[in-house]
Amino acid sequence: MRIAIGVEYNGAAFHGWQTQQPGVRTVQEEVEKALSKVAGHTVRLACAGRTDTGVHGLGQIAHFETEVHREERSWILGANSNLPYDASVLWAREMDDDFHARFSAVGRSYRYLIHNRMARSALLAGRATWVYRPLDATLMHEAGQQLVGTHDFSSFRAIGCQANSPVRTLHSLTVKRFGDHIELRVHANAFLHHMVRNIAGVLIAIGKGDKPVEWVSEVLEHRDRTKGGVTAPPEGLYFEKVDYPEPYQLPEPGLSGYPLNIKVE
Repeated sequence: MRIAIGVEYNGAAFHGWQTQQPGVRTVQEEVEKALSKVAGHTVRLACAGRTDTGVHGLGQIAHFETEVHREERSWILGANSNLPYDASVLWAREMDDDFHARFSAVGRSYRYLIHNRMARSALLAGRATWVYRPLDATLMHEAGQQLVGTHDFSSFRAIGCQANSPVRTLHSLTVKRFGDHIELRVHANAFLHHMVRNIAGVLIAIGKGDKPVEWVSEVLEHRDRTKGGVTAPPEGLYFEKVDYPEPYQLPEPGLSGYPLNIKVE
């Protein structure tokens, strides 16, 4: 059987999603160990999108293979009883063999949360990026619209990015202020390594007034990461959800783990 799961995690104490060398704590390793205890055999996960050190997951999707039958409730409760406090399996579904957490996905969404006030927040430590200088969210939103569409995002991917092509289609980008918080939301067919954090870094520079709105297009046209400004910190980034074709009918992620229980239409 192929089982899909939804995973939520606070990435602050994890070295990203993907399993690494022994002694390096990752989300994949913790969830695999927990599910292996429930299944009674070694479980290996494939995920929809790998996240970096410090990045959080609201609606990460993964799948694994097993010959063991368990009720969906048993997968959830059994896994969570063996998981640390900062990771949780939200749901489990038996899927057809043609489903793949990564290759069946047709879209992905991220949120980037900025705490924007003079004093840092003790309660949002590790869960939002603090910027003490005032940011103009309206200018940031205006600038971000230059990235919507299909483009070569070479200037917005990590130098070590291993994707075969830098071309991605950004379906939407919104920036809105909620009191002392600014939220960036992006939806695309797929993302490059560090792409959202690099977009956030460019928009933050514009929001501070250090760069003009038109700088986004200049950076995009350079197709050179060295021209793309600072990579924003990881703690404000949340992997929100994954889009799949309608027949799969996977649950929508909630926002229980997100500091702001808001939705931006």
